[in-house]
Amino acid sequence: MDVALLTDSASCLPPGQQAGAPLRVLPLHVMVEGRRGDSREVTQAEVVDVLRAGRERISTSRVSPGEFVAGYRELVAETGCRRIVSVHLSGRLSGTVEAAGLAAQEVADEVEVRVVDSRTVGLPLGWAALDAAALARAGATVEEVERLVRERAGGARAWFYVDSLEHLRRGGRLGRAQAVLGSALAIKPLLGVDDGEVVLAERVRTRGRALARLADLAVEAAEQVRAAGGGPRVGVHELGAEEAAAELAAGLGERVGVEVQVAPLDPGIGVHTGPGTLGVVVAAGG
Repeated sequence: MDVALLTDSASCLPPGQQAGAPLRVLPLHVMVEGRRGDSREVTQAEVVDVLRAGRERISTSRVSPGEFVAGYRELVAETGCRRIVSVHLSGRLSGTVEAAGLAAQEVADEVEVRVVDSRTVGLPLGWAALDAAALARAGATVEEVERLVRERAGGARAWFYVDSLEHLRRGGRLGRAQAVLGSALAIKPLLGVDDGEVVLAERVRTRGRALARLADLAVEAAEQVRAAGGGPRVGVHELGAEEAAAELAAGLGERVGVEVQVAPLDPGIGVHTGPGTLGVVVAAGG
């Protein structure tokens, strides 16, 4: 196999979804009171409990260049590939893609690595990696694989509701949405990801209206995908909001006419959004 894929756990792919694909997922890291574990060792439930209690310090760190070097070499050993497309969560939200670039330089004499900043996060990143891995397995060139990754990730839309902006503010992830802090007590902001950055999408007055609008935005985006001749993929993300996520997904499934994938946020992302987060993502399918 000539081309393989590598991504990170911000893709929120369920365990086993990439089984059989030339795709490797490296975990982000979460630190709780100085204890460092990857996002497979620090569970979503633990993150929710710690954030709700508010007693322990919790933070995240990127995948290190050394871990990327090891990941690239292991992928070569597993697949026999000569080229790797390494696609990661937005560089405006994490230093992970920068670390991937440093590692790519270190292994340049061993394997060609093309690093892609997806400018997104969550399932749109995961779906792009899966689609590209399928294309690679079918024998596509590295140029074709990289192009598909960029097209899939670049056309995705994402919005989310958070109970509190404090976690995003503390982690420095608010981006252009920073301006909403001054009036945050009076509104329930709907946030979006625009060109890799967290932005204020809309302001509403209640949680109920926020979630209703979240669903409307997803339906509108799915209709736009269909109007462009594609088949929409729709996903729902949650952190400590399983019942609300299931209800949101069921409603979207009926309105859009597709099976909606529900995916818990990776702990490395959930630390920055906080308990009660609900998100919707829409992308073109294969």
